[in-house]
Amino acid sequence: MRSTLTWIFVVPASIALGLLFDYFNVAAAWILAAILVAGGMALIHREELVLNSHVEKAGRGVIGVLAGLPLVGIGIGEVTPYVLPGLAVSIITVALGMSAGVVLAKSVKEISPQTGILCMLPGGSSTLPVIARETGADFRLVALSQYLRLLIVSLSLPLVTSIFNVTATGAAEETGTWWGALLLVVFALVGPYIGKLLHFPAPHIFAPLLLTVVAGQFIPDALVMPNFVAVIAFLIIGWFCGGGLSVQVLKIFARQLPMTLLFIIVTIATCAATALLLSWWMDITYFDAYLATSPGGLETVLALAHEGGSGPAVVSVQLIRLLTLLFLAGYLSTIIRWIVKRGRG
Repeated sequence: MRSTLTWIFVVPASIALGLLFDYFNVAAAWILAAILVAGGMALIHREELVLNSHVEKAGRGVIGVLAGLPLVGIGIGEVTPYVLPGLAVSIITVALGMSAGVVLAKSVKEISPQTGILCMLPGGSSTLPVIARETGADFRLVALSQYLRLLIVSLSLPLVTSIFNVTATGAAEETGTWWGALLLVVFALVGPYIGKLLHFPAPHIFAPLLLTVVAGQFIPDALVMPNFVAVIAFLIIGWFCGGGLSVQVLKIFARQLPMTLLFIIVTIATCAATALLLSWWMDITYFDAYLATSPGGLETVLALAHEGGSGPAVVSVQLIRLLTLLFLAGYLSTIIRWIVKRGRG
């Protein structure tokens, strides 16, 4: 009974706070609102706020579809020139994240190597907590770390834009079709089961993502996710991340906070340095290169790239890194076991 009453409060409160955050253009407004409301209730009642498993799976599937949508309409030939630069950026940022994650795990005994690495990997803030949930890492610490980084990076990006005097051109409104939207919802609901059947890593993310990308090669103009569906998915992700919060988890996060903030600063600086290399390598402006290497805030990056009239480099490099990140994260537990086994050998 109390669980039902709790949700009667949590749902409208999350929507109200999400609307407020969205009005003030807060990064990841809906997810953060849901985390704060659900986390607050979990802390007040001193027990986990349990989310229906079917609802949670549907939310994860929608996140997978959303991760694939930026690839819709981008031809293979358009992406090919950016594969090597994208992989180079991915290797640098992933190596940095994994190294910082291992250091974090050694510094805070309650944090496993897998949790530490997922906390510190830059990019994929909405997908990494889902992968953490599926791979046995502490998704609560991963969510707190990832959304802290997202907030800092997203707040810094408009400042960078103002430095380069980029003039907004206005984003084209996406329309799509009703049946295209329905197809994406089907991908979100059915995709995870297909992914499990085919033994995909992080099946709730990868299967809907791949279905979306494949469909996008044939009907790119039809595929647009309705905004309200995306909002519901963001709320669901926020609820399952925030609903598991406890005083103990917050204490652990407080102990890791100085290192997390230091790593965020180091990551931003490293990505800014790699942007110099990318600018020279691909003969693009430093502004485009900086957006392409930005450690997170993908939605903000894509919006600023559109406003600044950027070419395909920004989208291509960001998505190559995101796919590399998701693939690695999906197999992270296997990779860690292999490293430990090699170390013992």
